Amino acid sequence: MMLKTKLPVIVLRNMILLPQGEIKLEIQEEQDKTIIYNAINNHNGYVLLSTPKYATLDMQKEDLPMYGIIGKISSNFELPNGNIRITLLGINRAHVFEYLDQDNIILDAIIGPVQIEDQDEELEEAKVRVLKECFSDYVAIVPNLSNYLITKINEEKSLETLTDIIVNVLPLKFEDKYVFIGEKSASFRADYLIKLLKKEKNVGYIEKDIEEQLKIEMDEQQREYVLREKLKVIKKELHEDDTKENEIEELRDKINKLKAPKEIKEKLLKELNKYENIPISSPEVTICKNYIDTMLSLPWNIYTKDEVDLDKCEQILNESHFGLDKIKERVIEYIAVKKMTKEDNAPILCLVGPPGVGKTTLAFSIAKALNKNFVKISVGGVSDESEIVGHRRTYVGAEPGRIINTMIKAKSSNPLFLIDEIDKMTKGYNGDPESAMLEVLDREQNQFFTDNFLEEPFDLSKVTFVLTANDKNEIPYPLLDRLEIIELSSYTEFEKLHIVRSHMFDNLLKDHGLTKDNIEIDDDMIIYIIENYTKEAGVRELERVLSKIMRKVTRKVLTDKNIKIVITKDNINEYLGKEKYHFITNSKNPVGVVNGLAYTPFGGVILPIEVSFYKGTGNIVLTGSLGDVMVESAKIALGYVKSNKKLFNLDDDFFTKNDIHINAYEGAVPKDGPSAGTALTSAIISALTNKTVSNKIAMTGEISLKGNILPIGGLREKTIGAYNSKVDKIFIPKENEKDLDDIPEEIKDNIKIVLVEKYDEIFKQLFK
Repeated sequence: MMLKTKLPVIVLRNMILLPQGEIKLEIQEEQDKTIIYNAINNHNGYVLLSTPKYATLDMQKEDLPMYGIIGKISSNFELPNGNIRITLLGINRAHVFEYLDQDNIILDAIIGPVQIEDQDEELEEAKVRVLKECFSDYVAIVPNLSNYLITKINEEKSLETLTDIIVNVLPLKFEDKYVFIGEKSASFRADYLIKLLKKEKNVGYIEKDIEEQLKIEMDEQQREYVLREKLKVIKKELHEDDTKENEIEELRDKINKLKAPKEIKEKLLKELNKYENIPISSPEVTICKNYIDTMLSLPWNIYTKDEVDLDKCEQILNESHFGLDKIKERVIEYIAVKKMTKEDNAPILCLVGPPGVGKTTLAFSIAKALNKNFVKISVGGVSDESEIVGHRRTYVGAEPGRIINTMIKAKSSNPLFLIDEIDKMTKGYNGDPESAMLEVLDREQNQFFTDNFLEEPFDLSKVTFVLTANDKNEIPYPLLDRLEIIELSSYTEFEKLHIVRSHMFDNLLKDHGLTKDNIEIDDDMIIYIIENYTKEAGVRELERVLSKIMRKVTRKVLTDKNIKIVITKDNINEYLGKEKYHFITNSKNPVGVVNGLAYTPFGGVILPIEVSFYKGTGNIVLTGSLGDVMVESAKIALGYVKSNKKLFNLDDDFFTKNDIHINAYEGAVPKDGPSAGTALTSAIISALTNKTVSNKIAMTGEISLKGNILPIGGLREKTIGAYNSKVDKIFIPKENEKDLDDIPEEIKDNIKIVLVEKYDEIFKQLFK
């Protein structure tokens, strides 16, 4: 049975330590320090050294190899700057059974020993001799090893140990050295090492020849000349005489033609000179080249010509989206101001609304109307500041942030830049991306936006930024203060029908290879599908439902090309199954049940509140996942009823002899906010007076202890929710009268809206 143990993991990027070797590391990050202290305190200094073949910044544990080297921390001490310097000794190879996350800080590994193959003694002795001879030949050409090490190698008799000692001291490439980590067979490692030694010996001969060709007395002024001559001889040997020179001349020509500011071009020329002098084998050559390529790829002072024809822009917006008049009006106003002033003071629009109402597609349509290039990033879940402002070039694998990378894709300095899900950014241990976004969006700062990778400012002031969010309350206030909020509310059934007829239906026919001769759905049937098979603010679910019908029709058309399917209530179950949602059918709720109105990120909905009472000692029971504000609202409603118990014909000792239970339907869904005050009060009165309230009635409004009805938000969404639920009468606060203009006419025509200032007005209409 193979012995298993658990050790903390140190991930070595582009660095290899084999058994018999030693490396020194300086630890800076707190997370890495935690790993070191864990190994010292709990594992006697032992760790597993895991080296991925291709290291990336966002590497997961699944990317790590299932083998590694057991290392031991032989010494450690803290430096004056707070860093820890450690010495690691390579002990043995190990097989990894599993990597384990520990509190998202420490990565552990379950490991076991590597099974070493039995070697034929004579064959092993022969390979040891050949390996030592090859190494002696190499040392004769490259005499830069200590006598102690040479003696140690000459005295070693184990092929297993000998290969590791030699590999640790050879200046091998990472790819060649990586083979020796996971290879179990010492015989194979020896064969491979012999080939590498012969290759290194040949390279040593070439270097020696170069030294002899260029052996001259030199001082500081001659140093650069000699290095260049050396480089030429190396290239001549490799038959690569002009490749890099041609590349450098091409880059220099691009820099001279670049429309960037003078200081940017000067910086690039300095980097080009640096790149020219860096040896090809140096890892810095890639970093330098990536930087030059990134700077040359940016659209410095490249602008597209904006559309300023108001009628044409309005036509494009109307063709792509139904309704949304305020948003279209705001875009047209921006174009008009730009045309009049000849200046590009683009607003920072933030489209706020439930999922599926068309925020992203509207941004694309605005870009099309303005004749701007369209680019998009999503910042939902971003918790690392470097995602926005990039990494310093000193880090391995450094690259620009999302803003600069996307500007490269935009190919112009004045695109329409969509930043999606701005309300879902989060702070993490890697910085605050919300604060980093302030520099991007602030008109006073973004003309000097500096990405950490570029180290030079790039002008974002001509960019038209459009942001999207589901909930504006989740947007940090400093960010919100820079935005012009435009709310996209839920669609009514009429608007959804229009969207299906004007846009969606024809697109779905095309996507499924159908024509109008294959399928027919009338308007009443579409409304029936909307009411009974979807429950959403937007139209995404509706599109999926219609796609399901189209797929089944396509299958039938393949069997009979002349068939025409007419979707009716009689055959709808064949295509969509049974109805998912049902609307109010009874004329009355039970006693103690009243419909409130709620505004969710997915649109307005009916929120039934139910109240009952039973013998007790005056306790209040609240259920239904109520938030703190809604709990307070329930207590205020009960306080109002208690203070007016004579008005409601309640006994003086009623509240001391009974317990009252208040519940909101759908207990798994969290609910909060003060706007259910009137519904809570009405439900309490209904239960205590044994009088019912029609479920064709709904209400919204915050209530005070004195019975005043206070204004609420999201009225348009709530009225749409009431309309979709077949409510025909709603009570709203008098102070929300100004919001009635936002309510669609079809809702005003079908729902009686009653404005109230005090709860007495609701009580008289419901209970007297």
